[in-house]
Amino acid sequence: MAVHSGAERVLAGLDPEQRSAVTAPAGPVCILAGAGTGKTRAITSRIAHRALTGEISARHVLAVTFTARAAAEMRARLTTLGVPGVQARTFHAAALRQVRYFAPRLLDGRAMPELLDSKVRLVTLAAARVGLRADRAAARDLAGEIEWAKSSLVEPGEYVVAAAKALRETPHEPAKVAEVFAAYERLKRGNGVIDFEDMLRAAVWGIEEHADVAEQVRAQYRHFVVDEYQDVNPLQQRLLDAWLGGRDDLTVVGDASQTIYSFTGATSSYLIDFPRRYRDAVVVRLVRDYRSTPQVVGLANAVISQARGTEARLRLELRGQRPPGPEPELRIFTDEPAEASAVAARARALIDAGTPAREIAVLFRTNAQSEAYEKALTEAEVPYVVQGAERFFERAEVRQAMVALRAATRSIPGETPLPAAVVEALAAVGWAPDAPPAGGAARERWEALAALVQLAEEYAAAPAVLPIGEAASVERPVTLADFTEELHRRASQQHAPTVEGVTLASLHSAKGLEWDAVFLVGLSEGTLPTTYARTAEQVEEERRLLYVGITRAREWLWLSYAVARSPGGRARRPSRFLPQLDRGGGGERARGTVPGTRPERRRTQVVSCRICGATLLAGPERKLGRCATCPSDIDEELHERLREWRRRVAEAQRVPAYVVFTDATLTALAERRPRRPEELIAIAGIGPRKLGLYGESVLALVEGATVEAVCSQKTFEIEP
Repeated sequence: MAVHSGAERVLAGLDPEQRSAVTAPAGPVCILAGAGTGKTRAITSRIAHRALTGEISARHVLAVTFTARAAAEMRARLTTLGVPGVQARTFHAAALRQVRYFAPRLLDGRAMPELLDSKVRLVTLAAARVGLRADRAAARDLAGEIEWAKSSLVEPGEYVVAAAKALRETPHEPAKVAEVFAAYERLKRGNGVIDFEDMLRAAVWGIEEHADVAEQVRAQYRHFVVDEYQDVNPLQQRLLDAWLGGRDDLTVVGDASQTIYSFTGATSSYLIDFPRRYRDAVVVRLVRDYRSTPQVVGLANAVISQARGTEARLRLELRGQRPPGPEPELRIFTDEPAEASAVAARARALIDAGTPAREIAVLFRTNAQSEAYEKALTEAEVPYVVQGAERFFERAEVRQAMVALRAATRSIPGETPLPAAVVEALAAVGWAPDAPPAGGAARERWEALAALVQLAEEYAAAPAVLPIGEAASVERPVTLADFTEELHRRASQQHAPTVEGVTLASLHSAKGLEWDAVFLVGLSEGTLPTTYARTAEQVEEERRLLYVGITRAREWLWLSYAVARSPGGRARRPSRFLPQLDRGGGGERARGTVPGTRPERRRTQVVSCRICGATLLAGPERKLGRCATCPSDIDEELHERLREWRRRVAEAQRVPAYVVFTDATLTALAERRPRRPEELIAIAGIGPRKLGLYGESVLALVEGATVEAVCSQKTFEIEP
């Protein structure tokens, strides 16, 4: 009875589509889950429901995903649902665990070869062996090409043909890459080491070629869940098939519209073909978006609605479930430095208004774009973190901190509250919880250690982790020793804490993450889509990148591009994926583009925001001379005198007040305070006729004249 009540609690709060996914019968299930639709909740609830009803045993489940963070989140959710013991791992972690376990049997008692952390060193040597000089950047490119080949089950002798068929942009002439590939494999064998692809292949080989290994693996794992199934590559699919061994208790979840890793060998074809491969498969579509506001969801739908090609067949139209929020903003700048400065200023304003820095992200197409934003944020004294630049637990200051924490377990009294003990221990590496340094490298180091303190506070508030055999009724506070063990566990799984700072990330590395406020920058032709996107399929993947970026935002979204790369540089067009703007008086609202067209271009005078420098497109903003969201510098006293003057003029002319000047024009006058006729006529809505009628009076008012003085000296003709 208790088991079934637990299962009912798992179902509580699920929407109808999620419930269908959770309660689908055993067998093949394909969950097509749009961004923010609760896919992790659906698949963890499915595992928990099946386990709590007695349909399956948790220890017989293997759930695989693509990041250690996602795997850790899955395990944590399952434990909260009352189902610990499920193996939730990345493909690589699951394969490594199996290969290590079976190594004595498969290798006749020999030790498992050392696993390479990086291919770069050996690739550099391999390139030299075939007469090719490769610096670190070139070696990384060659290593990436080798990873693509091995993930796609391509051997060195097959590379030239396979690369041509796949339309690869190779770092060198394909035949030369094939030579480097072959030399790398020889060097690897000679050094007695393996890479990650070898490890996956070893897991496949162990199952396919050794019946006893296959029997043991398949007896252990009987029910499979694969997250982000659109990102599976041929090698991973072959491993999954080996695990399954012809069985079909498989649940996959994915979104074809988020297929953005084809350059690594990933393909959405397995997701797309799933219903054909498993004729009795249950297919469930999750379209209720709980992450983003309807405004963000609407823009995402507008962008992806123009998609073409195979992935577009599984396109989902999301339905926003959150309360309305602000409209997405599209800003145009004269050059990239101006764009970066404006982003930094707005990020500073968001933080000052209460948005935590960790809930803000700046996303771009290429890592090379990061430098300009690092510089601008530093100048604005905004803390930032570069996503993917260096793993958290590999940072020098974090390694030093972990040594200091381990040493402190022997000197700090056990009854000291954990957060206080961590702060005391970090004093040994020069960290103090006072005001952090200004933005830049020093601030980034401070924030990394502050993240350890925050993690300690969260860990202390969680239930104590009791040693095996200790009575469950015993309660004790977590100790510094417990916390250091937790840190080492997280380090082994690369489960990093959240660091306080604005996130700078490429669109690829932002996949799977979300923030309250997102800046999507550099959205110009040649950058997004990149100039390397030459085929229709490549262009469509670039469109999906923008879609992924948009769906990272929960509430506030900014899209921007610079007309030129540098001041005075050659003009560029905006990205073809950007929505058009509704240029009516209501402001900038996104709507979908017509396939193959560019955003509308108008031959009008360029008006820039005098606060942030963005190009102004909406009528009211052009009149004000600033973005609607930039701070106003209105002269309130002048504004009141202008309103009173307008009232008297309108009465004298027997016309409505707006015929003289609109409210927006009065606000613009009180903010911009023109001193000369040419400054007055530069305000949108004031042409030569109104300059002749009212210019002298307005300029006198700006100079400080009273309404009485101005009206007594001027007689106005009646407007027709």
